[in-house]
Amino acid sequence: MNKYTIKVFLIFLVTVLFSFSANNEGKDYTGFSDANAAVQKKWEAGYDSLLQAPDIDNMVKILSAHPHHLGSVGDKNNVEFILQKYREWGFDARIDTFYALFPTPKTRLLEAVSPIKYKAALQEPSLKEDHTSSQTSEQLPTYNCYSADGDVTADLIYANQGLPQDYEELDKMGISVKGKIVIVRYGGSWRGIKPRLAQEHGALGCIIYSDPKDDGFYQGDTYPKGSFKSEYGVQRGSVEDITLYPGDPLTPGYGDTKNAKRLDRKDAKNLLKIPVLPIGWHDAKPLLEALAGPVVPDNWKGALPITYHIGAGPLKVHLKLEFNWNIVPVYDVIAVLKGSEDPDEWVLRGNHQDAWVNGANDPISGQAAMLEEAKAMGELAKRGIRPKRTIMYCSWDGEEEGLLGSTEWAETNAVELQKKAVAYINSDDNGRGFFYAGSSQTLQTLINEVAGDVTDPETGISILERRRASDITNASSATEQKELLSQPYIKSEPLGSGSDFSSFLQHLGIASMNLGFGGEDPDGGYHSIYDSYDMYERFKDPHSTYGVALAKTAGRMTMRLANADILPFNFKDMYTSVNDYVKELQKKMDEMRTSTEVTNELLNNNYYIYSQDPTKTYIPPVPKDSVPFIDFSPLQNAMIGFEGAAEVYNRVIASNHNTAPSSVEQLNMLLYQSEQKLLLPEGLPKRPWYKHAIYAPGYYTGYGVKTLPGIREAIEGRRWQEAQQQIAEAAKAINSYTEQINSAMSLLVLHK
Repeated sequence: MNKYTIKVFLIFLVTVLFSFSANNEGKDYTGFSDANAAVQKKWEAGYDSLLQAPDIDNMVKILSAHPHHLGSVGDKNNVEFILQKYREWGFDARIDTFYALFPTPKTRLLEAVSPIKYKAALQEPSLKEDHTSSQTSEQLPTYNCYSADGDVTADLIYANQGLPQDYEELDKMGISVKGKIVIVRYGGSWRGIKPRLAQEHGALGCIIYSDPKDDGFYQGDTYPKGSFKSEYGVQRGSVEDITLYPGDPLTPGYGDTKNAKRLDRKDAKNLLKIPVLPIGWHDAKPLLEALAGPVVPDNWKGALPITYHIGAGPLKVHLKLEFNWNIVPVYDVIAVLKGSEDPDEWVLRGNHQDAWVNGANDPISGQAAMLEEAKAMGELAKRGIRPKRTIMYCSWDGEEEGLLGSTEWAETNAVELQKKAVAYINSDDNGRGFFYAGSSQTLQTLINEVAGDVTDPETGISILERRRASDITNASSATEQKELLSQPYIKSEPLGSGSDFSSFLQHLGIASMNLGFGGEDPDGGYHSIYDSYDMYERFKDPHSTYGVALAKTAGRMTMRLANADILPFNFKDMYTSVNDYVKELQKKMDEMRTSTEVTNELLNNNYYIYSQDPTKTYIPPVPKDSVPFIDFSPLQNAMIGFEGAAEVYNRVIASNHNTAPSSVEQLNMLLYQSEQKLLLPEGLPKRPWYKHAIYAPGYYTGYGVKTLPGIREAIEGRRWQEAQQQIAEAAKAINSYTEQINSAMSLLVLHK
């Protein structure tokens, strides 16, 4: 029995002597006494009465009236407008300015040079149904931010979605992309993975297009008749490699203040070395239909009226890109409502306001809802109803380019944030449909309690029950459906990347959540000139009813964290999730061992399976090294201690339901700083900016999360020694986390 297990056992012996409260009227307000839960309920009712859908709708219209990308006139105008509103509502508001690398295009050329001639339009036409689409002088052209400059001519190869498994398929066919230009379709991963993999495989350039099978006429009516992507719609977006680190590429790990030391651009590890360009399917079709070579596998086929071939050849294309590599200001608006009792405990609430073009949906739908929250909070404060803890509203700039504003602000203020930040609550775009939430699993109970209190505007039931119904209906098996039916809650998904929570959670170890609604609102305007108020008002969230739902939901999260007597962190939820992740890894090891043995046995007996298609040449797989024994016992032992501490903490906190220890400030600090104990001192292998032992964006998924990432990605990469080392590192972090929980319990037990 290790020291952590012994300590948990001793505390358990003490706590079993206590009589637990059998009737907990405040059960839906974890962290509140019954009396304070009643006060909180009244406060939330008053807050709800101040939220106005027309005001949210009008805010969407105002803030999306003009393009407002980073460094633009529209961006600065919106920043000044938001600052003015925060001050008008009673906040102590300011602009924190940073200075980041932001390339914009000066040359864009894509053309087929032989055997056909075709010059890509690279233009989204204005539409009479979309009033702001004609603001051409203010719009950024279609491009991928942080592409390299380049002028290349080469054969074209179609590589499906440009994922690792797609290159494995090409290898089996004996097709190399080295010295070629690759064309891939959006989907399957974050966009930046596609050119990085093309580069790793020796390609000279990369083209990314939107296929109508994924987002277009194959799915439904296209814009402006419907909301799916038209043939001219193009998804702009950053290809900065945020899987290494987000933020300004020239200041990794520290804020890009005016006089900060900056890397030479060639030394920035998260910048590409090859040119990359996004196009719509109008420009992609002539290129794809001119390809020869093998017909693609069935799961590579899109919805264009052509036969999809891989190439290479006979088509040669010319891709030329040049950029203005400027340093531009990044404006974060920070609005502070000082706490009445614990002003040095901060609840952070954020949503970015910058967009690629007009951005009515992404991000203004979320920004407008957050501003409505702030307006209501300010009005309550004017009436004398102030939060116990400080609430900080953060309107971020430069999110689209690579989480610039939030990352630089978090890095600059890291020491103070790790001392004072209770939690970070994020939202981004928002629309009609189902509630979704990702978070640190310690916040899962809070999320479920709040979701049970907010009514869905379409169905009249709670957003919790609507989400549960959707999950049950869409379960992949009867077993999964039965399991979901037995659970009266929804699971909060672990967080990867793609929005402004990343720096707070994965770099600083601040418990975070990401909230929103969607699922009934196809996003064909994403990162195009058609993400406009006209599209938003027609298809995304008419009358901003889900804007109100988001304001109610995120506002309650903010208020409960700001007012709870004891912060509502549930360590049992965290244990259950992490334990599942450990089991997944052990199962994966077993599957890899079996798969390797079967494959090598087939190879040893010459059981090669060739295609019936004579146009395809299949190369037999190379035998793989056997999967060795990996010792999970350090992690398993750590989880035993973690389980005991989490279980006993829940019992102890229940017994203190209507009382709080005299050392409650010390207790709460132990709770909100507990997530920091899960940080790895050296960070993840080859990407030390990411420090969280439990959550990180996947190196080959980007936005998609990898849980227990150091271990998981070492196993997936068959780096067995590294996997064993990462097991030891994760175990140390979990033991440190357990010790923090035990310290919190000690305060409660001594009080009792």
